[in-house]
Amino acid sequence: MEKAKAGYTEGIVSILVNTILFGLKLWAGIVSGSIALIADAWHTLSDSISSVVVIIGVKLSSRKPDKEHPFGHGRWEQIAAIFIGFILAIVAYNFFVDSIERFSDHETVKFGTLAIIVTIISILGKEALAQYAFYLARKTDNISIKADGWHHRSDAVSSVLVLIGIFFAKRFWWVDSILGIIISLLLFYATFVIVKEAINRLLGEKPSEELISKVRTIIREKYSNEMSSHHFHIHNYITHQELTFHIKLDNSMNLETAHKIATEIENSIHEKLGIVATVHMEPSDYEHKSD
Repeated sequence: MEKAKAGYTEGIVSILVNTILFGLKLWAGIVSGSIALIADAWHTLSDSISSVVVIIGVKLSSRKPDKEHPFGHGRWEQIAAIFIGFILAIVAYNFFVDSIERFSDHETVKFGTLAIIVTIISILGKEALAQYAFYLARKTDNISIKADGWHHRSDAVSSVLVLIGIFFAKRFWWVDSILGIIISLLLFYATFVIVKEAINRLLGEKPSEELISKVRTIIREKYSNEMSSHHFHIHNYITHQELTFHIKLDNSMNLETAHKIATEIENSIHEKLGIVATVHMEPSDYEHKSD
């Protein structure tokens, strides 16, 4: 599935479902007076905001390369993911503070049937959204959609905790406050996971062993003899990727033949992997520092 289409689809579905769930959970939270359920409702609304960010990020990242950005605008995906993480962190902080205050005041909560039904609906709906987002993220390798999936998953988990709290609220007055704190910590963890992955991609990552293996397979298929390849570097612009690496060739080979081999390897990599490769040639007996 095309990245842009996947991002728009996931974002729109998420906004619609989350808006409905927000209204239901806020209503149930106000009726029961539960800080955990109200916090869970605002968590759900923050999912809608993050989905809007996903749509904007997809729109910006799908723009074609221009003079100022010759490698495209794909890294807007990472920027969108970091922004989603920022939203999560704000929500988590507010939940944490509210829960501490509720615990300090020894406030108790009375849950009813409405809270139970709404919470179960939320768990099922949010986990379905999470699975849908993760599916699209695997298909398109879109990190902002994956971040949105984590947002959905954290909301589903927080709703599970709220449901547990409902059944123990009569025995333990503090259960609602403690669950609010736990939910906020889960949100902080989700923020850490999302932002870490986005920043790693922005800073640059080493090529995966899977990619290196695929490249070496392409080389072996092209040339029967064992050609040493090393010093791999990947430059990931999301919508455009560049790979550079070295190959060792026979010392007696003339420049024209060596250049032809390198060009054929570059073309094969682009054809089979969709990656622009630049191959550096060096004599077989040359000792490189990275060898």
